[in-house]
Amino acid sequence: MIKKKTTSENRRILQIAVPSIISNITVPLLGLIDVTIVGHLGSPAYIGAIAVGGMLFNIIYWIFGFLRMGTSGMTSQAYGQHDLNEINRLLIRSVGVGLFIAVCLLILQYPILHLAFTLIQTTEEVKQLAMTYFYICIWGAPAMLGLYGFAGWFIGMQNSRFPMYIAITQNIVNIIASLSFVYLLDMKVAGVATGTLIAQYAGFFMAILLYMRYYSTLRKRIIWKDIIQKQAMYRFFQVNRDIFFRTLCLVIVTMFFTSAGAAQGEVVLAVNTLLMQLFTLFSYIMDGFAYAGEALAGRYIGARNQTALHNTVNHLFYWGIGLSAAFTLLYATGGKGFLGLLTNDISVINASDTYFYWALAIPLAGFSAFLWDGVFIGATATRQMLYSMLVASVSFFIIYYAFHNLLGNHALWLAFITYLSLRGIVQTFIGREIVKKTI
Repeated sequence: MIKKKTTSENRRILQIAVPSIISNITVPLLGLIDVTIVGHLGSPAYIGAIAVGGMLFNIIYWIFGFLRMGTSGMTSQAYGQHDLNEINRLLIRSVGVGLFIAVCLLILQYPILHLAFTLIQTTEEVKQLAMTYFYICIWGAPAMLGLYGFAGWFIGMQNSRFPMYIAITQNIVNIIASLSFVYLLDMKVAGVATGTLIAQYAGFFMAILLYMRYYSTLRKRIIWKDIIQKQAMYRFFQVNRDIFFRTLCLVIVTMFFTSAGAAQGEVVLAVNTLLMQLFTLFSYIMDGFAYAGEALAGRYIGARNQTALHNTVNHLFYWGIGLSAAFTLLYATGGKGFLGLLTNDISVINASDTYFYWALAIPLAGFSAFLWDGVFIGATATRQMLYSMLVASVSFFIIYYAFHNLLGNHALWLAFITYLSLRGIVQTFIGREIVKKTI
């Protein structure tokens, strides 16, 4: 009987985690496809333009990722309560807020780009090409931010397959459209940007069609005056506000890590960038299980099923411990070979040996933070998640500035590993109380 329950719980987790992992892996493909296409146009300026433009949009959309996370947690709770009216209202609120933010970005696109190039120093050619890319892709903001709402809602509805279908569709459309514009119409950077723009709207309209086709009964429950009900809107913005500031801390730490590495020279910057690819790869996997935590924890909290909630958290951590151990072993045996696939620069590869053991610490130091993030979002305990991020972020800067004169780049990695560990440790202490109080 216990074995049957364990198998059933693992199946539920994997049904959400696996499609989410596939979706996560396809996300960087959009940027990789763009870089690959322009990389064959004969000038490094094209690659630089895509890199700068892509970085700007990554930061912008990363900051507004609360639209997905907040929607996922609240929807999964409403799903557990079988509150179909609230389920529908949450989708409309999230997509509506996303579209409003997108309109603001469109209005402010000129000052945003001016500020960006005040902070980013590039050659004039790269700047002009990046501006071309930006002014085309910024019109995809409504599609991207609207998709965040749909993605969070689908996950909250225990359905991570639809976001996977959408992500795969976007990549196929992007490849076909970008290649056509670049090589048939000779549009170069503008062609790549236009292909990306079309792919973004293809994903957005596909999300709308999937909703209308498979959730048609919910459309009959739309009562527009209830969507902007004061108390519900207050909770919506309260949850998303905490996630916004938490994400802002994450962005600041990540950008500082890159900047501090760059200040130590090109070789150190290159080494840190390569080693962070190991963290990124691990994060794609763990994010999938975090999404499962969002969906299932929220569902069981909404249904007031404490037994199922405890089982879900336990099984998530069994997966987390197993996967982190597997990734540590994988990196220990094949990590250096993987770095060799990313670069053939001997000086960078040799320098990476000095810092490689820090990368080996990433899986075991970081898995807990990923999983608790998912549970906290499902519980809409976003204020506590923000507190844990603040503690970890402050510790990151304290450790770096305390040791960087003595340890150099090792201080940066020590600060980062401590930051990852502290997020999980603080959340573990808070999480136990969260699970008890949310039932």
